[in-house]
Amino acid sequence: MTAVLDEKLEPIFQDVLRRNPGETEFHRAVHEVLESLGPVLVKYPEFAEKKIIQRICEPERQIIFRVPWQDDKGEIHINRAFRVEFNSALGPYKGGMRFHPSVYLGIIKFLGFEQIFKNALTGLPIGGGKGGSDFDPKGKSDAEIERFCQSLMLELYRHLGEYTDVPAGDIGVGSREIGYLYGQYKRITNRYESGVFTGKGLGWGGSRARTEATGYGTVFFTEEMLKARGDALEGKKVVVSGSGNVAIYAVEKAHELGATVIACSDSGGFIVDEQGINLETLKRIKEVERRRISAYAETHRHARYIAGAESTSIWSVPCDIALPCATQNELTGRDAKTLVENGCIAVAEGANMPTTPDGIRIFQDAGVCFGPGKAANAGGVATSALEMQQNASRDSWTFEYTQKRLQEIMVNIHRNCHETAAEFGTEGDYVLGANITGFIRVAKAMNAMGLI
Repeated sequence: MTAVLDEKLEPIFQDVLRRNPGETEFHRAVHEVLESLGPVLVKYPEFAEKKIIQRICEPERQIIFRVPWQDDKGEIHINRAFRVEFNSALGPYKGGMRFHPSVYLGIIKFLGFEQIFKNALTGLPIGGGKGGSDFDPKGKSDAEIERFCQSLMLELYRHLGEYTDVPAGDIGVGSREIGYLYGQYKRITNRYESGVFTGKGLGWGGSRARTEATGYGTVFFTEEMLKARGDALEGKKVVVSGSGNVAIYAVEKAHELGATVIACSDSGGFIVDEQGINLETLKRIKEVERRRISAYAETHRHARYIAGAESTSIWSVPCDIALPCATQNELTGRDAKTLVENGCIAVAEGANMPTTPDGIRIFQDAGVCFGPGKAANAGGVATSALEMQQNASRDSWTFEYTQKRLQEIMVNIHRNCHETAAEFGTEGDYVLGANITGFIRVAKAMNAMGLI
């Protein structure tokens, strides 16, 4: 964190460090937002007077609890689970649940803090929150996952509600896990409150296009960034990291808009297919067979598979557009330098905070369009909010209508970020534009409600 903060903001950040020791991901997320807020305090001095920033940096509620569960052999395991209900000024807490061994309080707070501004950018009435557990679903049977989800919900249910806190999926939590979690919630509460979870199956309250939304939205945002420069996705070579839900549907939409995605990855390595990633094969391997991405090269002999190593990165593949869609801190300064040298003109984050601070600076200094995650990947939570609308009205929309709403939201997010950046700093600085737009919306609501 080398950027110098405004003199009014530095003490606030130092207080965050003191009150939240060891939570490096959360520290970085806070610092990145604070870097943008100097000019905001000049225009809105009441935000400093009312200590809005200090209040936003402190979660309204942090819930930590143990989750005991039994595996198929009868052995008992204990995991730790979290729900950070960060800010409800604009609506009920909204954010996913992550099941991954790396989960600890600092990661959940970083994700929840980002979620505040991401959700505000959508223009929809949703607050920010996040949750998860250090439980690893990989290698677990359906029965083990069901027992874990049911045990977790025995505690979490009391903190949820369609007007209180509405979780969704994230890494390690798909429609299967949402089904188990929601089923237990329904069982305990004796209420068919379908709006309390999003990412549900289509047959029981889910939204069409929700599965595709984050990946589609990232590509829609990328297209808007290029349009602002008089360019387009058509004919561009694209590299997408990851091969999960977000990455797969980013590949799909990029192809639909005329680009060619030539590489994608998983934790073991990456594949390069200069003819364009075959989406049908990718979906079959990852969604149906649940195999490693190396299997793609077994089917398509012209494709290359490169096993992961520190000296080899998917970002070494020359491309016009880079879409990091895997996990945090996956695109480093070294990777950014390589992408710039190879002619990359745009980067949009499909994951949460996948680019390190030095990487972001390299892109911005080189004039590369850079779409931060809180703007570029907001399509997922936006469509979750649309799912909540459908549940509240006992309605079900078509795929085409939902996708149209998604695209409209992403176009509006881009326009607002672009205009705000021009007003407060540098035109085309989407990091600045996203941080300030989201912050002002939340801050104005908090200011109007008094000391909350």
